[in-house]
Amino acid sequence: MRSVQRVQIERQRVGEIALEAGLSLSAVGPADSFGSELEDLLVDRIRHGHLDGFHWFTEERARFSANPRNLHERARSIISVGIPYWMPDIQHPHDGVPRGRISRYAWGRDYHKTLKQRMKHFHQLLEAEIGASIEARLLVDTARVVDRAIAARSGLGWYGKNTMIISPRRGSWLMLGEVVLDIDIQHDPPMRPKCGRCTRCLDICPTGALVDDYTLHTPLCISFQTIESRESIPRELRHKMRDWVFGCDMCQDICPYTAAAKAVDEPSFVPRTIDHAFPPLHWLISMSEAEFREEFSGTAVMRAKWSGMVRNALVALGNIGSDDDIELLQRTARTHDRSIAREHAAWAMAQIDLDGARPALRELAHHERDPVVLEEIHTALRTEV
Repeated sequence: MRSVQRVQIERQRVGEIALEAGLSLSAVGPADSFGSELEDLLVDRIRHGHLDGFHWFTEERARFSANPRNLHERARSIISVGIPYWMPDIQHPHDGVPRGRISRYAWGRDYHKTLKQRMKHFHQLLEAEIGASIEARLLVDTARVVDRAIAARSGLGWYGKNTMIISPRRGSWLMLGEVVLDIDIQHDPPMRPKCGRCTRCLDICPTGALVDDYTLHTPLCISFQTIESRESIPRELRHKMRDWVFGCDMCQDICPYTAAAKAVDEPSFVPRTIDHAFPPLHWLISMSEAEFREEFSGTAVMRAKWSGMVRNALVALGNIGSDDDIELLQRTARTHDRSIAREHAAWAMAQIDLDGARPALRELAHHERDPVVLEEIHTALRTEV
């Protein structure tokens, strides 16, 4: 068996190989357990309800995630890697069409696939460089590790108050991954946090999800509600979600480090058409499940599923729509085969023009059989104009 201590590679060379593999940012940290400090923090977040909705993220999983060697017992180093994705030239068309907004990271090809492909190439180049096999684990978001904690410890960036990893010249616009290796590489020092007294991200969050510095209350986060949740959007949050239909970038857009972020040329992350960054809401609401799969296959948007995107589009249309949209909303509330769509369509009608929508809502109440949809209709009818 190869002795890991006898394999050597210069830290600078590792960075050069990462660049060759298409990984713009890289930093090396230890594979040691984070210990009780991270474990206790994660458990505290769970017990205070900040991670409600992520039912799979239990206290047991939190403790497991704090030790990377649970995934690779021979691990000696972790290379935290990143691909920037800031493309400021792509802007909302403002063409009179009611459009939603998709978070920038999901505009193009699913970043999981892009990162994994480049990390595999990186691994192969490392093996060729040292002339020996390297036992590696390539982790992109789905493994039981805390990506951002690893990135912060390795010096790829620092934890921002919006809970994102911030890089000095890239802001928080980073796709993160980890390459866990059984060889020793010189470690990079962690960065000193540089948010200072700034609270712009906390101040701009429309739902108040950033409840404190470095603390996100997941159930209030627009990204959680539009991507992970399979339930009805809480009524008290809907009007705060504006035109977001997949994710939210507001706490990143407002960050001062965004102003210093370099624009990138990453074809993988460019939207196929402008509609895949700012989708027309009528288009999203009217498309079939098969059409949804055809349009968004291979992108992160698939995570929300068809019914979730229809739900999200209806909320967005309720927030930015006009009388011109009522006919579509009435038809959706009357005929859509998913009750969650009928429910949110009824809400959107009332949101745009409650007084004008009352006759249609009363008619819908006579025909609707789903109790959740009926409750939505009756709640709207009881609302004072």
